[in-house]
Amino acid sequence: MSTSGLKAISPVPTAADFLDIVLSKTQRKTPTVIHKNFKISRIRNFYMRKVKFTQDSFDEKLSAILEEFPMLDDIHPFLSSLMNVLYDKNHYKLALGQLRTARHLIDQVAKDYVRLLKFGDSLYRCKQLKRAALGRMATIMRRQKDPLAYLEQVRQHISRLPNIDPTARTLLICGYPNVGKSSFINKVTRADVDVQPYAFTTKSLFVGHLDYRYMRWQVIDTPGILDHPLEDMNTIEMQSITALAHLKSCVLYFMDLSEQCGYSIEAQCKLYHSIKPLFANKPTMLVINKIDVTRLDDLSPENRALVEEIINSEGAMHVQVSCYTDEGVMELKNKACDALLEHRVDQKLKGNKINSILNRLHVAQPKARDDLVREPFIPEAIKERKKFDMNDPDRPRLEKDIEAEEGGPGVYNINLRKNYMLANPEWKMDVIPEIMDGKNVADFIDPDILEKLEALEREEEKLQAEGFYDSEEDMFDSDDEREAVEAKVSRQHKLVSQSGKKAMKNQAKLPRTVGLRTITELTSELTKAGLDPSRIQERAERLAKIAGAKRKRQREEEEAEMDVDEDKAAEDEDEWMDVDGEERPTPSKRAKANSGAVITKGKLPRTDRRLGGMRDEAQASKAIKLRDLSHRSRNMQAKAGESDRAIKTKMPKHLFAGKRKMGKTNRR
Repeated sequence: MSTSGLKAISPVPTAADFLDIVLSKTQRKTPTVIHKNFKISRIRNFYMRKVKFTQDSFDEKLSAILEEFPMLDDIHPFLSSLMNVLYDKNHYKLALGQLRTARHLIDQVAKDYVRLLKFGDSLYRCKQLKRAALGRMATIMRRQKDPLAYLEQVRQHISRLPNIDPTARTLLICGYPNVGKSSFINKVTRADVDVQPYAFTTKSLFVGHLDYRYMRWQVIDTPGILDHPLEDMNTIEMQSITALAHLKSCVLYFMDLSEQCGYSIEAQCKLYHSIKPLFANKPTMLVINKIDVTRLDDLSPENRALVEEIINSEGAMHVQVSCYTDEGVMELKNKACDALLEHRVDQKLKGNKINSILNRLHVAQPKARDDLVREPFIPEAIKERKKFDMNDPDRPRLEKDIEAEEGGPGVYNINLRKNYMLANPEWKMDVIPEIMDGKNVADFIDPDILEKLEALEREEEKLQAEGFYDSEEDMFDSDDEREAVEAKVSRQHKLVSQSGKKAMKNQAKLPRTVGLRTITELTSELTKAGLDPSRIQERAERLAKIAGAKRKRQREEEEAEMDVDEDKAAEDEDEWMDVDGEERPTPSKRAKANSGAVITKGKLPRTDRRLGGMRDEAQASKAIKLRDLSHRSRNMQAKAGESDRAIKTKMPKHLFAGKRKMGKTNRR
């Protein structure tokens, strides 16, 4: 858990606001109308509901506060110690404990008064018991004025803390005040820490972030520490001590050899030795800052011996930097990050988890297949490239320079053709046509197209010589083979016809004028083309005679069928007459009654296709009713149009009048 998780705590209301919220909610969410002539059981339930609702509201609010504030024993030791330094652990626990006790007392008060209300014998007695219960609850909450105010101050201060992740890769900067710690974090990160020429400018922890080896690192700037016992340190210094004690990081101890910070070199060395136990199991770097003023070689022998004692005896790496001239700043950042990475890997290798991981790893080592030495190959064009200074007037022109000369970004359009490698450099800017001499140029891009064409022609000549394109009569060796092929083709045609529209989707459509051309037009066009249309005219006359005879025969058959149907209809009407003389519905009448439509005069159909697929007459009549219902006019439904929702009452009284009841109000 990081400090960012502590910033989602909701605001804590004061004791007065707490009472206003809960009591007004009780008044809004519970019924308010009661009469003395109601049954006593109803009166009791009315006031018991008030007391229970008030108790639930207090319990909900207090439980939310207790759950959002973290328990110091359940969070990271760094966060626990930091909250202890900033807010006093005992005071913090006492405030949460008082709220927890208040919640318990309110539950007990509600429980007691609900028991008493069960035996209330009048409206007045029940009302007084309710007032006493709510009054005692309010008294308990008024006593929590100080804990609530304290927790609100804690919440506001936590929200202003920087986001510190105790498990992230961290560079921790420490040292005496005014030795250049904040200047370094401003150089390597985007943090904007205030820098002033006096001590204790930094009074709390500041965090910046940087990227190194495609990983995110956090840099923590701590307030300055003075060399005195731990019990004499104030809250500002204790923040630094807490970070040093609990964060797994690379420690950068800054020293100012010029003594411009106001503290001697001897005092800075003593501070290092006094807080050295906090550096255990952490990579440590001694940073000698402000070398633009004084370097290590410029010190007196006594002071230099003190510094070299730390370097030699402790084994700490040392780097000399100057945040004013940026000398050594990037080197310090790289060394610190590499040291921390190496330390983290060593710690993981010493742990128990590494064994389960190493068992699943296999590093493949390639075996040499011969004794030949294969040195790396570097093209000559790459070797000839030299590093050049951007301010050198003789350096080669870059694409960036051309872009700046021709209008800058958004205006300059790069010429991609200038790097084409062609046989003739003059061809680079030639326009490539798409169509030339009526032919698509893309068809002639292939340089071997002529050879492929010749090979294709030779293959065609070979097929012709072998008789591949002879007539179909010579394709089959026997009549059995011909019959088998014809059966297969007919079977394929049958499958295609059964496959439906999807298979016929790509079939070529006939022109619209295919049936509108007369024999006279066809013969005249054939005559103009130099062809003899006599055979077509004879065939058309023969087909016309056949079609006329066929139509005449169809008319005669239809007339005969109509006579037979009329005789059959008359017989059916006689059969459907009852013995008592009552008329039964004939098939024609039955179809008319079922369909609800009028059948025109003429030949009656053998079956009513509108009722096809129905199981019986009951199912058919039901389908007809549903059809007629869907055809009902819009006016029958009292609608003005298709978009009319028929809202009869714009403001129903039960939604817009009277007191709002318990429950959600999103229905409005």
